[in-house]
Amino acid sequence: MFDNRLRKQFAPVIDGTGRWLARRGVPAISLTAFGFGAGIAGCAALAFRYDDLALAGLVLNRLADLLDGAVARATRVTDFGGFADIVGDLIVYSGFVLGFAIGRPEHAIAAASLIFTFVATGSSFLAAAIIAAKRNISLEPPEKKSFFYNGAIAEGTETAIVLALICLFPGVFDQVAYVFLAVCWLSVAGHLRFALKYR
Repeated sequence: MFDNRLRKQFAPVIDGTGRWLARRGVPAISLTAFGFGAGIAGCAALAFRYDDLALAGLVLNRLADLLDGAVARATRVTDFGGFADIVGDLIVYSGFVLGFAIGRPEHAIAAASLIFTFVATGSSFLAAAIIAAKRNISLEPPEKKSFFYNGAIAEGTETAIVLALICLFPGVFDQVAYVFLAVCWLSVAGHLRFALKYR
């Protein structure tokens, strides 16, 4: 819901930084790999209940996610880069919830329910992208995005906020998980609505 608005608002800073990194030979895929590593480290920290370290890993992951796209736009957007970016994001999102459940097994039911929902949102998002690719539907030129991003209520920004909240306030994990779970299912409904146009 907020991704496009925030991207447009901060585009000059993000894209400028991306061009600066590109001129210094930093490849976009290296930033993707760094961000993934930071995210997985955050998941592990959460499993050991080092919540502050988990939050730091999340922040680094999200910063790298912003900058790898900016560097790619300044150099060359590739299909593999898009693949690595989205797969890495989905693994880290679910990994944070799994890490929380490992460290605090009393919240396992809420965590499992949220991961189940992440499967639904991720698969419906990617299925919508497949339909868009088959029909040559694009919201942005290919030099800016490697594939179609169907807008939804729950996107990267909202997910990052939820993961930050569970690091900062672990005691309210169940409440946050179930509220976000409901929001995610609204997003699934939105992707379904998009798909139904092409029956």
